[in-house]
Amino acid sequence: MNVSDVMTTRSEVVTVEVPGTRNDALAYLQERGFSSLPVIKRTDDGEEFRGIVTRESLIRRPDEDQLALLMVEVPSVDQATTIEELCELIVSRRERRIPVVDGRLEGIVTVTDVIRAVANGDIEGETAVEECATEDVNATYTETPLTVVEPEISYANVPYAVVLDDEADMAGIVTEVDIIDVARIVEGEAGTGDSIAGQDDDWKWEGIKAVGNRYLPTRNVEIPAAPVREFMTDDVVTVSTSTSLQDAAQLMIRHDVEQVPMVSGDDLVGIVRDVDVLEALYD
Repeated sequence: MNVSDVMTTRSEVVTVEVPGTRNDALAYLQERGFSSLPVIKRTDDGEEFRGIVTRESLIRRPDEDQLALLMVEVPSVDQATTIEELCELIVSRRERRIPVVDGRLEGIVTVTDVIRAVANGDIEGETAVEECATEDVNATYTETPLTVVEPEISYANVPYAVVLDDEADMAGIVTEVDIIDVARIVEGEAGTGDSIAGQDDDWKWEGIKAVGNRYLPTRNVEIPAAPVREFMTDDVVTVSTSTSLQDAAQLMIRHDVEQVPMVSGDDLVGIVRDVDVLEALYD
């Protein structure tokens, strides 16, 4: 099976154009739940593919507004690339959406495209998920403010956090998509002298560094400071250690999720991410 068998063709691909702004991309990411978007530029000779803008770049570079400076270069494939080669590229480069380029943008092939093929039985998926699951699980507490959960997720370099209650039982899960959904762009002036977290502030994470008493123009992604339990998904879909890759893929597609906690009885023992499934396809 090749990329051409699973890719999304250009006519169906949502893109953003340069010149453009952060808000252009944020609107699509929030509306569609995408992890990234291709960036194009229209020229007299037609459409040129320029790169990708990701939800991570929007969160991690809150002061940048210009789309051209937020986009990143990514590897590309052509339609003849095999699924095994594609999966290895996605996992090794930690990319979720790979442009299909042959002189111009011909389409996009995503992690979800491959997962759908596994779910449909087009790619063999009889292996048990315990063979590819990750035992290291990123977790947070139900009462942690979302403003703290976001950097926790960022520092862990994964797109989710399992949310634990007072008994350390799984109460829910929160993802980067959930955070993007409630984030908004704010602009204005902030008095640095008044914006430093006090020593007695609950959940102080990192105060803004003061520079004398100057007022600095700010442009930031604002994330609600309410407890993560208000934003998490509490009806969590899970798999057992013996669940097949195909069944796990079907759950991911049906519930539109990128990761599924793995349980043994009532105990959380790992997590199966969609990229773990892809890694199992070429190992």
